[in-house]
Amino acid sequence: MSGMQDRLTDALYGLGWGTVKRLPEPVAVRLGRTIADTAWKRRGKGVLRLEANLARVVPDAGPERLAELSRAGMRSYMRYWMESFRLPTWDEERVRRSVDIENIQRMHDGMADGRGVIMALPHLANWDLAGVWATRALGIPFTTVAERLKPETLYDRFVAYRESLGMEVLPHTGGSAFGTLARRLREGGLVCLVADRDLSESGIEVKFFGETARMPAGPALLAQQTGALLLPVTLWYDGTTPGMKGRVHPPVDVPETGTRAEKTSVMTQALADAFATGIADHPEDWHMLQRLWLSDLEHRAETGESRT
Repeated sequence: MSGMQDRLTDALYGLGWGTVKRLPEPVAVRLGRTIADTAWKRRGKGVLRLEANLARVVPDAGPERLAELSRAGMRSYMRYWMESFRLPTWDEERVRRSVDIENIQRMHDGMADGRGVIMALPHLANWDLAGVWATRALGIPFTTVAERLKPETLYDRFVAYRESLGMEVLPHTGGSAFGTLARRLREGGLVCLVADRDLSESGIEVKFFGETARMPAGPALLAQQTGALLLPVTLWYDGTTPGMKGRVHPPVDVPETGTRAEKTSVMTQALADAFATGIADHPEDWHMLQRLWLSDLEHRAETGESRT
């Protein structure tokens, strides 16, 4: 990305954080939907990639159904952004009534045991809102990892934004994140990781909707190394209320036998299976506008396409 593009990207996100949160809520909602529908109609790379991904999730869907899902998906994606821009203005009561997570007691029980808890999520609905709910409504701070975005000023905005919401944010690159996460877990803390897309290109191969994809090894390795409880979590927007719902799935246990690599593979597949359940139930809320499956990544490499 050129220096001019970097500055433009940073300026646009700055405009979002600075302007959208000041708009009356109905205006912000309409704006988000308008932006989503405009992007969907233009049929850019992100929309086409979203449709291609959804075709794996809903294999029986025809072109019209896929188009409906991708349009709903873009609206859900822009809802995530509009909410995220406005989250700093929400008070504790607004946050509390906006989120309802089933089986959250599983997290409380793990923390009460002093084990530390890892909550692993896919890119479903609004994981930032779930994080604010944890810090403000439940009063539980947590540590997470963020992809180092370009330009650096944009990454700094994201870190400052998430830290203002009560999260400890570590950079994905640099090598120190894993050690810090392990320390937080050994101290009995909470770690939340978005874990349905491998950013290192050296992740664990899993079967995901019938095809091979790669997902990060970090959650499984952390659980093995620290004894922390590993819990898959899926989220979705509730179409009947303004809020968001979620589910804490049964814990992913460390296998009793096998090498570390074998245990990591089994545990990461279990996470993928839990993610697939939540995504299949609410495909319109899965914000995956990038290539995920190995066959798509290999095609990109063969054709020299950019990573989208």
